[in-house]
Amino acid sequence: MGQVAQQNRSAVAAKSWSVRWQPARLVNGAPVLFRVSAPRRLASLEGKWLDHRVFFSLDGKTRTWYALAGVSLDTKPGVYALKLSGSTTQGKAVSFKRSIAVHRGKYRSIEVQVDSKYTEPSPEQLQKINQDKALKQELFGKVGPEREWSGSFLAPVKAETSDNFGTRRTFNGEVRSLHQGLDYAVPEGTPVSALNRGTVMLARSLYFEGNCVVLDHGQGLLTLYLHLSQIDVKEGDVVKGGQKIGLSGGTGRATGPHLHIAVRWEGVYVDPATLLSLKLP
Repeated sequence: MGQVAQQNRSAVAAKSWSVRWQPARLVNGAPVLFRVSAPRRLASLEGKWLDHRVFFSLDGKTRTWYALAGVSLDTKPGVYALKLSGSTTQGKAVSFKRSIAVHRGKYRSIEVQVDSKYTEPSPEQLQKINQDKALKQELFGKVGPEREWSGSFLAPVKAETSDNFGTRRTFNGEVRSLHQGLDYAVPEGTPVSALNRGTVMLARSLYFEGNCVVLDHGQGLLTLYLHLSQIDVKEGDVVKGGQKIGLSGGTGRATGPHLHIAVRWEGVYVDPATLLSLKLP
């Protein structure tokens, strides 16, 4: 009877938790918004998802906890656990686990021709590439619990997209990379705005990215703006969502003028188009 009673108590406790997410169907490469209702009022809540730490904030209007997370392109289809832990307002520890299915996303392949210096760099160019790589590794590895973003993310320009996230790109006949961002077909000189509130982590020229701005939105969430012809912010600036940060261009490894944006969550690149579609508090 003791074991049955314990199972009944566990079943009741499980029913008192509510875990929801959008998009409702998760695929590899997708960002995800988790919303959690707990059986008791909590003072804090955090999670573990695909070996990444998830930072939750309280939505005062709905009394639910919410957090942004992501699924890498490398994640295989399967069922994965979101592990929650927190403390009540009385200081009691609570925990819960919810299994969530991840499906395979559908991504296309294209061929691209670029200048040979971007596929066969000289020793001097390779040195610059390695310097850029070290800089990005140092900056991108910083993850703090504070959230800077607020509300839904905004498109950086008013234009049609020309290439989607997840495209397998063949440069000059060789498979070189997966497209880990979203391209907008805009002419050079188009004003580019910040997707959300954040701090300018990087604002300089890089070999592949060209003139590049990276915004830190807190909790491991970054947005990147590449191939700019002009940068209008400096490192350390705090910008608002919708604020102009530069002008589009074709600098770096680009086949022509356009805007490339990327979204990075705790080292994982996720689909910017999906992030822009999420309704966030």
